[in-house]
Amino acid sequence: MAARVDAVFADYAGDDGPGCSVGVIRDGRLNHATGYGSANLEYGVPNGPATIYRIASVSKQFTAGAIALLALRGEVELDAPVQRYIPEFPDYPDPPTVRHLIHHTSGVRDYIVLFSLAGNRSEDFITDRDILDAITRQRELNFPPGSEYLYSNSGYVLLGEIVARVSGQSLREFARAEFFDPLGMPHTHFHDDHNEVVPNRATGYSPTDDGFRINMTTLDVVGDGAIYTSVEEWAAWDRNLTEGTVGGPEWVVLMHERGVLTSGDTIPYAFGLSRGEHRGLATVGHSGSWVGYRTGMSRYPDAGYSFVALCNRSRIDPMSLIATTAEIYLEDAMHPPEDIAEGEAEETADEDAPEAPPDHDIPNRARYAGSFYSPELDATYRIMEEDAAGLTLHVGRRDPVTLAVESDGLLAIEGGRIFRFSGRVDGRYEAMMVDAGRVKNLRFARTQEQGIRP
Repeated sequence: MAARVDAVFADYAGDDGPGCSVGVIRDGRLNHATGYGSANLEYGVPNGPATIYRIASVSKQFTAGAIALLALRGEVELDAPVQRYIPEFPDYPDPPTVRHLIHHTSGVRDYIVLFSLAGNRSEDFITDRDILDAITRQRELNFPPGSEYLYSNSGYVLLGEIVARVSGQSLREFARAEFFDPLGMPHTHFHDDHNEVVPNRATGYSPTDDGFRINMTTLDVVGDGAIYTSVEEWAAWDRNLTEGTVGGPEWVVLMHERGVLTSGDTIPYAFGLSRGEHRGLATVGHSGSWVGYRTGMSRYPDAGYSFVALCNRSRIDPMSLIATTAEIYLEDAMHPPEDIAEGEAEETADEDAPEAPPDHDIPNRARYAGSFYSPELDATYRIMEEDAAGLTLHVGRRDPVTLAVESDGLLAIEGGRIFRFSGRVDGRYEAMMVDAGRVKNLRFARTQEQGIRP
């Protein structure tokens, strides 16, 4: 078995590159654990079962677990509006509830996208206070609460803030006292100070043309991410998700309770956990991705197995790697892999064909050029005419990007960001609306830049 797992991770096993730590858990106990690649390329430190990683969004289940504890104790009402616990939260006509935040059905705009739209970079220093300020500036939701599922990191920052305000402890302190100390996880913590020394930490890296670059973060934000842990300590948390040593059986049931939309449809997302299926076996899992870290966990509760991969290299897919690892251990209990029909394979090949290049030759450029301000972002977008590049967008600290035309009044940039213009006066558009995945209908108005903060 170990040799077959080694083969799955062979591409990341060299000591000249970052890799992963991998754990196989059976009935709540670590059955197999090992490391591949380097935790630190500068000193040649290898990854291993005790290596500490930032696990990104896999952290969400700890925040949801804290809310679940408070709910079972009667200190938080899941169907209460968010504003009950965070009074400065916007007073929307149809208010999102705590439960909506948990299941990503609140419609609250994602702060990572908001800060990117405002011209910030992933390495820029951002605090919980900055994020709360950004969330309270919003005057619109992406959709009516409960009507849709759309992943939002903002929801989990708000949940972490609710834990702090209700308990009187920071989320880090609450999680340590309620989870990590009782479960015997001394090195696991919510990392709320990027300057803090973390013994045995893996550095995050991203590949370059000639090797790797360090890719870490100054983000001092908890709730949606920021847990540091190891494969060794993960086994205790995995065991609690079955046994409820902390929280009891009611907590275990609540953690696995899936969200329900106003349409009556049930979604896969539960309390920081997503329920699914893999070749006939029920799964419960989550992935994480932030700067140079990629992480994933997947539980097969009916089979009594769990798998976790914590990696310090971007451009790696830990969920795929642990799915393949699960097939090694559980192949006798799984349905046979589905064969892909010849016609389906051809269709997939067509879908992978390169797309037509974007059209940067934009007619009537002067209609779009100028400055547009969004009070919700507190940011100004400057659209400038360029002789060779058509129109370029300048915002904050980000490098200028070239706009492409979709149709008259509709521009786009790479990555799917859409700019919809309206209200022409004297031949120029006076209003702009931006859609960017987890942020919809963000409004801008043309402005004369005097008095407007960039």
